[in-house]
Amino acid sequence: MTAIVILALVALFIGLRLYSVLGERTGHEQPILKPADPEQAAAGVDARSHPGPATATPASDVDDMAFLPTAGPGVRALLAADPSFDVARFLEGSKAAYRLILEAFWKGEVESMRPYVDGHVFDTFAGAVEERAKDGLVLDNRLVAIDQAVIAGAELDRSVALVTVRFEADIAAVTRNKDGDVVAGSLSDAVQTRDRWTFRRDIASRDPNWLLVETDEEE
Repeated sequence: MTAIVILALVALFIGLRLYSVLGERTGHEQPILKPADPEQAAAGVDARSHPGPATATPASDVDDMAFLPTAGPGVRALLAADPSFDVARFLEGSKAAYRLILEAFWKGEVESMRPYVDGHVFDTFAGAVEERAKDGLVLDNRLVAIDQAVIAGAELDRSVALVTVRFEADIAAVTRNKDGDVVAGSLSDAVQTRDRWTFRRDIASRDPNWLLVETDEEE
């Protein structure tokens, strides 16, 4: 009888150890948009390699300045469905993606943006670059600063999350012809732009990355 009790205790101890390992969140469930910053993009580093510790963000601790009031319910629904979602890290990742995708579009390097956008958005950007090349035009734009990035909308359809970010940025824009002459814009005068970009991710997927699925420019 004593041997049976001892074996039972040993089995219980092993079971608890397994649960403590297998049931523990690793902190790698949802890194932010890859790459995490432009330097990582330039080096070709996937953000999943060095995502840093991810901690859950309780709905009550979310900074209201990180999203518009109308987006509050959607953000909190997303946090409830995916506790690893971190609003601050998501916004930092979205700003990195905003810069990377815009600069790739301006330079005409559309293939470099393919991992970060869905097929429809890629085709739209690629078509615009092709049309620009046919007209013999080159963009000499520069993203001076991203003044603000806030979540303007969030929704969850089953396991698919859609988050819209409103960007306010200062962009110096110049268009040159095939001879290099300026035909529009000025690099000395930055213009404030307002864009709304929507990112999508299946929170049930092992893939931690978000894709750009829609872009809109505010008037």
